[in-house]
Amino acid sequence: KLSGFDAKVKSTVLPGSGLSSSAAFEVLIGRILNGLFANNAVSAIEIAQIGQYAENVYFGKPSGLLDQTASSVGTFVTIDFKDTANPVIKKVDFDFAKSGYSLCIVDTHGNHSDLTDDYAAVRGEMEAVAKAMGKNVLREVEYEEFFQSLDVLKEKVNDRALLRAFHFFGENERVDKAVSSLENNDFDSFKQAITESGYSSFLYNQNVYSPKNPTEQKLSLALCISEKLLKGKGAWRVHGGGFAGTIQAFVPNDMLDTYKETINRVFGDGSCHVLIIRPVGGARVID
Repeated sequence: KLSGFDAKVKSTVLPGSGLSSSAAFEVLIGRILNGLFANNAVSAIEIAQIGQYAENVYFGKPSGLLDQTASSVGTFVTIDFKDTANPVIKKVDFDFAKSGYSLCIVDTHGNHSDLTDDYAAVRGEMEAVAKAMGKNVLREVEYEEFFQSLDVLKEKVNDRALLRAFHFFGENERVDKAVSSLENNDFDSFKQAITESGYSSFLYNQNVYSPKNPTEQKLSLALCISEKLLKGKGAWRVHGGGFAGTIQAFVPNDMLDTYKETINRVFGDGSCHVLIIRPVGGARVID
């Protein structure tokens, strides 16, 4: 039985910056409703799915389930979305606090709230490639079959769609590499996977700046600075859906002050945020 309720919300999540602020808010409301009216019977996964539905149907943003699941479940996780109704979630046992690195989120002060069509194009073009192969999504397509069909596909979809498909196939492999690296406590290999992912995002997925405004490239600038400071030492890549907003960087602790100082000098005080990996996701806290 539902009724109204009063809620006071305070947040340090940067809005419209690629930090999954909408997903975090959806999970927050889901947890409130769950606690007040459902006796906490709704699972973290169901709350994530409800949040995604709200964003897709009522906000009109065709997001996947990743952000909501990460917000709702928390900690290091790997998620298999083959069956989106029943995603397979596995927690990764890794103590980031002992890695010798800090996770920095750089706010470049570009807002992505009006870039929904750019995000939709990423998914739409990948699905167009899948449909040209007689499938619904690229998950159902074998890479070798895709590669051998490039000459035919080139006549059916645009060039960017093919590049984004290459990113998709490569990214699945990089995720497996990153997870395996953490499980084996091999942080150097993890950093390599993250950096390779970032290059692929820039070159092939092309979600670092909007083609509608090619001279505004704050994310590109932040990635360039990070490369100059961290190459051979840390890792960096675009964060969230991209096009504007934030990048992430894994910075050696002995370089953290230098990295923060440089970023804040270029993008403004408070632009570099040092985050922790929450061991829990959406939670009910009782005094």
